[in-house]
This record gives sequence, structure tokens and C-alpha cells, in this order.
Amino acid sequence: GDYTLLKTKDGTQILTVPEDKDIPDNLDEDIVVLKQPVDGIYLVSSAVMDMFRELGALDCIQFSGQKAENWYIDEAKEAMEQGKMLYAGKYSSPDYELLVSKKCSLAIENSMILHSPEVKEMLEDFDIPVIIEYSSYETHPLGRVEWIKFFGALTGMEEEAEKAFEKQTEIVKHVTATKKTDKTVAFFYVTTAGTVSVRKSNDYVPKMIDIAGGEYVFQNLKGEDNAVSSVNMQMEEFYAQAKDADYLVYNSTIDGNLTTVDDLLAKNSLFADFKAVKDGNVWCIGKNLYQDTMDTGSIIHDFHEMLTSEDTDELTYMYKLK
Repeated sequence: GDYTLLKTKDGTQILTVPEDKDIPDNLDEDIVVLKQPVDGIYLVSSAVMDMFRELGALDCIQFSGQKAENWYIDEAKEAMEQGKMLYAGKYSSPDYELLVSKKCSLAIENSMILHSPEVKEMLEDFDIPVIIEYSSYETHPLGRVEWIKFFGALTGMEEEAEKAFEKQTEIVKHVTATKKTDKTVAFFYVTTAGTVSVRKSNDYVPKMIDIAGGEYVFQNLKGEDNAVSSVNMQMEEFYAQAKDADYLVYNSTIDGNLTTVDDLLAKNSLFADFKAVKDGNVWCIGKNLYQDTMDTGSIIHDFHEMLTSEDTDELTYMYKLK
């Protein structure tokens, strides 16, 4: 009857009820009931915005956990600049007064909220239900993309969600390397403290590199905190494991784009000894991989081109440092 029950791995249950239907009797008291259309959403998980954009459901989101200047998604940035979407504070310090006064119906968080359980409790005390989306826990890039089905079901746009997922599935199938290149890749950035942030071995970025035909240089990197996808290591440890990597890929979305290899050397002179630096195989990610969830196929394509092609001037997400 067009009722939809959504469940997440932590036991949260959301029942969406069609606009013209009644709320069923005798529901379990822990089931959150949302009447369609679901709007007035406070979106904190920035990986999800691209899914709402792809569904044509940005109107469902009234509050953002990012400021306009921190969005790489043009439609989200424009919505905030036009006042259609309001900044309501980051995950650890939401603007409760704004959310309550404007009748926020739902908060969509990522697993970072697990570090601030008191915030989740406070939101729920104000009758704002909280969904934690676990797309960052997915070990396959398409597993991450598939969360669009969850939000398609939430917003009553399941057909659009199926089409979007199939589109990405086809692209990934097309760009999946038929054979491995034996080329190793280190994906990282240097923190303000001078340590090196690298993705865990089971993260979706190493899997993208694998699908593209490469091999992520950190094979058994797990870390201690399941809620985060990266690990910080000292430069000496990074040097020991990555100095012979065939490619260095710098994730510049955190601290700004690099233009030249000298920009990298300015962060630490040890980089001069790396094989990829000597061979001229240092690359930079110029756009936000985390926010561009629904462009997974293009990201894998770029990794594949980096590993196999001489003509790499037209890549979407990355460029070679001079």
C-alpha cells in the first residue's frame, strides 16, 4: 500500500506513510513515523547530498551541516545562497533553536555522530528523529552508490534511484580493468600537524584503485576507529611503505590544490626520495570525491587512465603535477 519500512544496521526503523493514508495502529514504539512528502530534512552527511541531487529531491532538504562555500555540489551551494537551504551547524554543534523553530522533520547523519552521542540524544529530545547512514562503511564503491536506493525509498523516488544506480553500475562495468597493471598507488594528504593521512585498506578509494587495475600500496591498514575511513601515520612510516610506489595521488580536497611537485616537497623534503616523484608520476585530486558520490564511474575511469594512458589532459577528477 505504498508504505515503506526502512531499517539501518544500528536498529533504527523508519516508516514512511503515504500522504493520503493513515498511520497504522499498534506500531512498535521505537519505529519513527514520517508522513510523505518527507521534507524539512537537516542533512549533515555530505556524501548524501549528491544522491538527493541525482534524485531531483533537493527540495526535501531545508538545513545543511555544511556552509555554502564548503559545498562542491553547485546545486547545494546555489540553494544555500538563495536561502532555500539554511546552515544549521555542523554535526557536533547543531543550531537546535533554528531546527526546532523551522520544524525540522529528520536529521541524516554519518557515523561521525557516534563521537557525539549527546547531540543525537538532544535532537531526539526535540522530537527530531536521527538516521545514521553507513555508506562510508561500504568496501565496494558501488555499495556506497547503492545507498541512493535507501534515500529513493525515503523520498518516494525508488524508480529514479534504481535508474541512477544502474547507470553507475554500467559505467563501472565498462571501466573495470580487464587485467591488472601491477602499478602501486599511494593515496594521501599531509595534515597540518605534519602526519600523513591515508585511507584504510578496506575503504572504497583503494577498491576504486583496484577496479581501475592498480594496487593500493597499504594492504593491511585497519586503524582503531571504525567510524573513520582514514588513518594518520608519521612521515617516517609513510616513507617506509610508500617510497617505492609507482604513483602518488595527493588528496587536495582537505587543504587546497597543489600545482607543482615543489608544492609537495614544501610539505616535506623526504618526498624528493620517492620513486613516483623521481619518475614524474605525482597526481592531485582536484575535486571532492567524498561529496561526488554519484560520479563513482568517472572517478574510477580517471584512475584507470592515470595507470594506462599517455593522454591524460581531459580527466575530470585528477591532474598531474608539473
